[in-house]
This record gives sequence, C-alpha cells and structure tokens, in this order.
Amino acid sequence: MDVKRIGIVGSGQMGNGIAHVFALAGFPVILNDISQDQLDKAMKTIERNLQRQVSRDKISDADMSAALSRIEPTLDKGAFADVDLAIEAATENEEIKTSIFQELCTQLKPDALLATNTSSISITRLASSTDRPESFIGLHFMNPVPAMKLVEVIRGIATSEGTFKQGVDIISQLDKTIAVAEDFPAFIVNRVLVPMINEAVYTLYEGVGNVAAIDKAMKLGANHPMGPLELADFIGLDTCLSIMQVLNEGLADTKYRPCPLLVKYVEAGWLGKKSGRGFYDYSGDVPEPTR
Repeated sequence: MDVKRIGIVGSGQMGNGIAHVFALAGFPVILNDISQDQLDKAMKTIERNLQRQVSRDKISDADMSAALSRIEPTLDKGAFADVDLAIEAATENEEIKTSIFQELCTQLKPDALLATNTSSISITRLASSTDRPESFIGLHFMNPVPAMKLVEVIRGIATSEGTFKQGVDIISQLDKTIAVAEDFPAFIVNRVLVPMINEAVYTLYEGVGNVAAIDKAMKLGANHPMGPLELADFIGLDTCLSIMQVLNEGLADTKYRPCPLLVKYVEAGWLGKKSGRGFYDYSGDVPEPTR
C-alpha cells in the first residue's frame, strides 16, 4: 500500500511535532484530540515552529502556508476512515494507548497501518490489543520532533516484513535518520538516557550536589548540551518516571529502581517545564533551581 494520508491521535508536544514534519513533507494529516482547546493550542504551536524555520531560512513562507493547509484538526476519530497510517502519540500510559487502539480499529480501513510513538512500552503487547498486529509498528520520534533527526523504528513479534519496510520508507521521506531497535523495554535511546537521568536524581537525593552543580558538572564535564535535571524537566518528570517503571518491571533489575525523589516530585505535580515547576521553577524570567 502506498501511504499518502496520515492520522495522528494526540496533539500534545509529540503529536503536534509529528503532524508538523509529515505536513511539511507533503502528507495530508488528520490531527485528533479530545479537547478543542488542545487542538487550537497545537495548531498555534505548529505555526510558531514553522515560523521559526522560516526565520532561519530553513523553509519558505510558501512551504509554511502549504504545510498548515495540509493539517486538519478534528475531535472526530471517524475522520480516520481513509487514512493509510494512524499514529498514536498520547501520554505514556499503556491503558490509555490500548483504549485508543481499540477505538481506532473500529474506524480504520482494513489495510491501514497502525503505529505508536511510545518511548518505552512493548510494541508486541500494544499490537496484541488491536485487530492488526501484523500491520503494527513502533515509530519513536525524538523531542522536539521538527529539530531532532532520529526516529527509532521498532517491530513487534507479529509485525510483518512488509509493514517494517513501509515504516522505514515513510520515515525516510521525512528527512530523518533511522535507528532500528529491538522490542525491549525503552528501546535504545531511553534505555540509556533515562537511567542516567534517574542516577542524576539519586545524586541530588543523596546530597552529592545540588541541582545547579549536577547540571553544570554534566554540561561542562561531559560536554552535554543540557544538564540531566534540566533535560528531565524538558521531557516531563512523569514521563521519566513512567519509563523507569517500565524498565524496572520489564527487566527486574534493581539498577532501574526509580529514585524516591523523582516519585515525590511527580506526586507533588512538579512535572517540569510543562507544569511550571520541577527541578527548576519556571515562574520567573530565568529558571531557578528548586533544590
């Protein structure tokens, strides 16, 4: 099947970024969410990010206008009836994702492909909740999607060779670089990255250094562009915790135990930049460490 029309469920940070890159590459995109306010916010974000690309001479004004015209925001999953590929980009919660797939399968045409942008959950297990496990694949985009070049492509046990090849071909059309990962908890990037963040939180928890010292040490000592705690705030502490829990449960190794301080921050609703407070307080002009 020639994939021409894309449907995306979830218009948050990841979903609107995925819509952005597909629309810019010439694909008509259906962008779905449960809230009109969220859809309106997503379209404003996409327009702002496209405008940033125009200002940096990466794309033209005509490219921007054409991309925006290709995105159709909707609250109705019935609009997915004629998409060739549906991508789930909801929050990192298996129950929510499974519920979305079960609803989507009643709307999609029989030969439509299904994909998830999960950053850690088993592709095989998610596929088993659908009516088309052989046509299901993991396409894990990095955040922020328009700027990051990598996409992890993950096949589950039931994913057909044809579906895998189509997934690779589709991502190649987006000017992205592909890393093929096996279906193990957190795949490649987050299997390495999030335990490092968790260890940085342990370093804070044990009083080895404060927030500013830990981030400065890793930026200047390891040449990282962002410190691990700053990066955790950018990703979302709830997402970091969810990935650590998947690793802990899936691999049964104590080295993946989530730091109690990370758990407390999430329980407090201190989720990072998106909530205005995490390891930094974002209420002022300059982020201030909270510890």
